[in-house]
Amino acid sequence: MFKKTAFTIEEQLQKLKDRGLLFSNESIALKYLSHISYYRLGEYWYVMQEDKEQHVFKPNSKFNDVIALYNFDAELRLLLFDVIEKIEISLRTKLIYHPSHEIDPWWFQNFELFSDSMALTKTLSNLQGELERSKDVTIKNHFKNHKDDKRFPPAWKSLEQTSFGALSKLYGNLKPTVKAKDTIAKEFGAVNHTFLPSWLQSIAQIRNFCAHHSRLWNRNLPNTFKLLPKPPNPWIVDKENVPKQFNKLYVHMCLMKYMLNEIQPNNLFTSRLDALFTKYPNVDSNALDMKPNWQQEPLWQ
Repeated sequence: MFKKTAFTIEEQLQKLKDRGLLFSNESIALKYLSHISYYRLGEYWYVMQEDKEQHVFKPNSKFNDVIALYNFDAELRLLLFDVIEKIEISLRTKLIYHPSHEIDPWWFQNFELFSDSMALTKTLSNLQGELERSKDVTIKNHFKNHKDDKRFPPAWKSLEQTSFGALSKLYGNLKPTVKAKDTIAKEFGAVNHTFLPSWLQSIAQIRNFCAHHSRLWNRNLPNTFKLLPKPPNPWIVDKENVPKQFNKLYVHMCLMKYMLNEIQPNNLFTSRLDALFTKYPNVDSNALDMKPNWQQEPLWQ
């Protein structure tokens, strides 16, 4: 049975001191602990402990470094959320445009176009809930003016109300016979539909981490996506810099950069990411699997 009791903020600070963490200003540290939970900060000081069972810190471990790492991670999430927003809006636009012209504006509720009918049923159920809860004037007016039409509003209205995760599932579930599936993939530099679904799933997962303020630094991420063997657009030239493990953030950021270069060729992702590492020089970039001189690769130019 779990028997631990809650500690006061003062007791939390004392426990950290007893375990060897150094504080330059205890009053400021107490302020931080009053606004950021001990448990949340623990995700950042965990790597500073030499004894993980007794939670004893390595010599010269500093609370200031914990806060710097926490702030770095928070700013990284904001940066990636901004990048993902552009990818999400682009995907939404392409899913509205291409299938609507190829088929009709209600393609997304045509079960004949999808491989997994149960998955589509779940997606449409969630979409219905979003539309029913929506305060958007366009949606309200549509239902008011088209009471006799029992279909969803057309794609340009309905798909503006759903999540990035739902959009990625809709795309992935489309049958390969739908021409728009390859068209959209090519417009993102993914060559064909076999690669893009796994990219979108990866980005949707990271978007959820960003939206819920979850740690990205030193996190193990889903590693199920497929890399292009011969990307048609600038990628990584130095084979030593091609990520060997797909469960760290760097390769996911490479995918985002690759797609963003198609959406916004003159984007500032590289300079903003580089500036973040410059601002926090003590952050261990190996925890993200960053490669040496990553800024010099064609992908990041």
